[in-house]
Amino acid sequence: MNRIAILSLVLCASPAVFADAYLDREPVEPGRVLAEGEQHHQVTHWDTLPEGEMGESVKRGYSLFMNTQQMRASGKVNNGMNCTNCHLGGGSVADAAPMWAAFVSYPAYRSKNKRVNTFQDRLQGCFLYSMNAEGGKPPEVTSQEIFDLNAYSYWLSFGVTVDNNLPGRGFGHIAEPELAPDYERGQQAYQENCAVCHSEDGQGRKVAERYVFPPLWGPDSFNWGAGMHKVNTAAAFIKHNMPLGQGGSLSDQQAWDIALFMDSHERPQDPRYDGDISQTQKSYHGDNSQYGEPSPVDEHLLGTKAY
Repeated sequence: MNRIAILSLVLCASPAVFADAYLDREPVEPGRVLAEGEQHHQVTHWDTLPEGEMGESVKRGYSLFMNTQQMRASGKVNNGMNCTNCHLGGGSVADAAPMWAAFVSYPAYRSKNKRVNTFQDRLQGCFLYSMNAEGGKPPEVTSQEIFDLNAYSYWLSFGVTVDNNLPGRGFGHIAEPELAPDYERGQQAYQENCAVCHSEDGQGRKVAERYVFPPLWGPDSFNWGAGMHKVNTAAAFIKHNMPLGQGGSLSDQQAWDIALFMDSHERPQDPRYDGDISQTQKSYHGDNSQYGEPSPVDEHLLGTKAY
């Protein structure tokens, strides 16, 4: 399937229809090997949507998931991203952070904020970091938006056993690279494989002022606190899912190199930043982050620029 066909699915299809395009895709180094006779969860068909307010809440949640930009006026979204940019196919696709696997994995302890999180807490975190909520203020846990996104994720999860080790959860596994990730190799691989969708300068592609392919760095991308700013996380996502519709076509080394290149560019500040780059780096950013490292792009410390 070519990228134009995949794009039409991204923009127009329900998650169930989108996922159908992936049914014949063999998993590439999944987080857990599929046992004989086992398959990745297939999301509930829209025909089974419950009637009444529950069904309406699911539909509102789907709308928010696919077009999260409708919340930009409220400041809860402060960049050009939509939830489905990272959770592909409306959160239905295995090894693309599917919501059906995330929903049944909570409550869970997260080292990121050092406490047990509910799924609603996790949704708030996505707004805070991936959606760069203005002023560091995501939607309230009791907001209608969180209720509706929770309902949509619950509906996607019908039939899934509560389990934090489901096959297809997260972005899948990627092996350590043979060579240390390299900026220049990543730049070349990016231009050859990624620029056609995300543009040569990483600022995404727009149609009628709407991003159809998201920016990967710069003021409209995810901020420094997002999971995708971690090179290992980005590498796994790229390996399993990129180029769109051709997941698994890049080598592990290419995925690592592209991830390093992508994450070596400026983006909105980490909302936990306290005015001290080195302290923020020490407190919240590990070895797989470029935060606070000298930038090969413009020769200053990454994370210092304020958008």
